[in-house]
Formats: sequence, structure tokens, C-alpha cells
Amino acid sequence: MQSAPAIQKLLDELERLPGVGPKSAQRMAYWILNSDRATALRLAEAIAEVKDTVRFCSRCFNYAEGDLCEICASTKRDQGILCVVSEPRDIPPIERTAVFSGVYHVLGGALSPMEGVGPDDLRIAELLARLASEPVTEVVLATNPNIEGETTAAYLARLIKPLGITVTRPASGLPVGGDLEFADEVTLGRALETRRPL
Repeated sequence: MQSAPAIQKLLDELERLPGVGPKSAQRMAYWILNSDRATALRLAEAIAEVKDTVRFCSRCFNYAEGDLCEICASTKRDQGILCVVSEPRDIPPIERTAVFSGVYHVLGGALSPMEGVGPDDLRIAELLARLASEPVTEVVLATNPNIEGETTAAYLARLIKPLGITVTRPASGLPVGGDLEFADEVTLGRALETRRPL
């Protein structure tokens, strides 16, 4: 059945969202249609506002509403520990752990020669400039534990270690409450490699 042109336009736009297929788009579209006008307008205004006000932090390249993001602007963060991540979306999960109290640097991706992403396509020069001008004593390379992330971490480690700065990588291994029989070999191998004394 053919939808009205306005509905079809909404469905087409919703399907462009990552992870949204035709059925999910249809559910969202009908939720919007069945909502009162004020609810739909709040959603539209929130989208417009985020596009108008959010930019990249001039220091770490996280999302920010001002020149600096809230983390860079905070006086409570440990300026000596710098966590390097691939994308701004990698920061909230680390923050939710409430374990890391340092600052961040967002690369804007990961090295991927197959996709044509080289060192000049990432914010590596900005990272090195920060290391030269800020009191950083440790860099935590928290790129994803996949081929691109591991390649990026190895490349950055080769650049940073000669500067006399400690370079670390988060240990990876078994999830809390996980069963050994369900762990994949790579995860289990990592857990054994990064074992610590009790």
C-alpha cells in the first residue's frame, strides 16, 4: 500500500538512521503521527538545536556546546592522563565506569588502509601538539579492540614512546559474570595475556 507523500518522506528519512530498517522506521513514523503536535515539535526542535549548537571541542574534539567540552573545562580532571579514543561516542561508556578521571583526545576515526584512512586523515598531529604543550605523563590508547583499532594503537605507541610518556592500553578479557565456555578464543587469550597477580 502506498503511503501519503509526507509519510513516505518521513519513512525515507527515518530509514537513513543507522540500525533503522523499514519496520522500525514505520513504528517511529506512526508514533510521531499519533503523538500530539507539541511532542512532535519538541523532537524536531531538539534535532534542530543539536545541529545548531553542538560543535567539536577545540582541545580534544569531543562534542561541545562551547569552545571546550565539559571534561576539558573541568578543573577536577587529571590533566596528566590522556585517553585517546576513535570517536566522541567512545567517551560516554568510559565515563560511566567512574574509574577514569583524566582527559580525552578524539582521533576522528581509526587507521584503515583498505578504506583509504591514513595518519593524515586523523587528528594525530593535534595529539602530538597536545603532548608537547600539556603536562601529560600517560597516554591510554583506548581504540577499539579490532584490526583498525589495534593498528592505530600500535602506530600511536611508536610515535609517543620516544617522547618519554608512558603508553598504556586497557586490558581486555572476560566480562564479569561471564562463563568461560561462552568466551571466544581471542577474548579468552587476551584475558590470559593480561592476567594479574591476586
